[in-house]
Amino acid sequence: ADAWVAGGGEFSSVAATPEWKKLALHKAHIRSLHLRALLADPNRCAALRAETDGIVLDYSRQQVTLGTMKLLLDLARRQRLPEKMAAMARGEKINLTEKRPVLHTATRALEGDKPVEVDGGGDAVSLVLEQRRRIRDFTDKVRSGEILGHTGRPIKNIISVGIGGSYLGPDFISEVLRTEKEGIYTSQGFDLRFLSNVDPVDVERSVSGFDAEETVVVVVSKTFSTAETMLNARTMRQWLWDRMSDGEPDAAVTSAHMVACASESAASKVADFGIGQDRFFKFWDWVGGRYSVCSSAGLVPLSLKYGYDLLAKVLAGARSMDVHFFNAPLHANIPVLMGLLGVWNLSFLGYTSRTMLPYSEALCKFPAHVQQVDMESNGKGVRLDGKAVDYDVGEVDFGESGT
Repeated sequence: ADAWVAGGGEFSSVAATPEWKKLALHKAHIRSLHLRALLADPNRCAALRAETDGIVLDYSRQQVTLGTMKLLLDLARRQRLPEKMAAMARGEKINLTEKRPVLHTATRALEGDKPVEVDGGGDAVSLVLEQRRRIRDFTDKVRSGEILGHTGRPIKNIISVGIGGSYLGPDFISEVLRTEKEGIYTSQGFDLRFLSNVDPVDVERSVSGFDAEETVVVVVSKTFSTAETMLNARTMRQWLWDRMSDGEPDAAVTSAHMVACASESAASKVADFGIGQDRFFKFWDWVGGRYSVCSSAGLVPLSLKYGYDLLAKVLAGARSMDVHFFNAPLHANIPVLMGLLGVWNLSFLGYTSRTMLPYSEALCKFPAHVQQVDMESNGKGVRLDGKAVDYDVGEVDFGESGT
């Protein structure tokens, strides 16, 4: 949110800019208007709308006028938002804290997309496509019965072990696909469960009714050292050993029934756990865990249940929004508009919480996913220069599906 002072090499607070101060003064005008009066203006309602690829954002019920939106867009330009978006697309290290690119969008890339070079790691697009080919080959062979379990039986059950972003995103997508027409068809004969809690009750619920000889365990951890995930991974490995090797460690059982999704930097930990390179599917330090659903973290367990072809459609939908984000003008850019409205509602109007109420039951896990994506940053209270933030940030998200 803060920016370098041009030529000065020092940070400035966004709250010190003329654009911010104009919005602060404008707040009093908005407070004097009733939403009923704003909604009575058809020209305003028609203008406060954006659309891309069948997705419509109607923000006419926000406490804004066309003038408010102009001021917010002026603020975005003052903070060089278009330049920062372009830097993100180029793979520049916009994550200044960890000195990394932010390239979860590359996980949705297609053949022929422009290369995105990353330090010491080659082209991000090529790396993604290589892993995707490996994921498709593996999951297709498991689903077809070409790859079998340790005792020669086909794999029917998938347990995905992860926490936070390694769990909530994939669980959200799984719930959506579960009642989609194609998902109902392609998932027949396969069951997917998510194990995230170290509570033994969650472990019992995850394995209940599953035959270990027909089960594959997918361990999802970027570092392969997350305490909760690795405790559950060891528990699941022992569960497999208990049922196929009389409780004794058995490398053959582990290699046949366990899969790892982790960053390349965790390769030695994956090997030490007993999972071979052929069952190790990579994602990268430039993919944040909470944004990793389109990487191997989501593709492996979801493709095992629903088939890779259906997940390719999910990737295409995500890519469509990426293209919109990087190319649409700010005034018609859905993610940008939602971000600016978030700034307006919290930092100016003082609304410290935001609810999400999807009417579709298929989106029942959407609020929890957004909570993770957004609220993981709520503990941050300093600017890039280490000084305390001098304006309100970090709303609380909550919600549930229903009517």
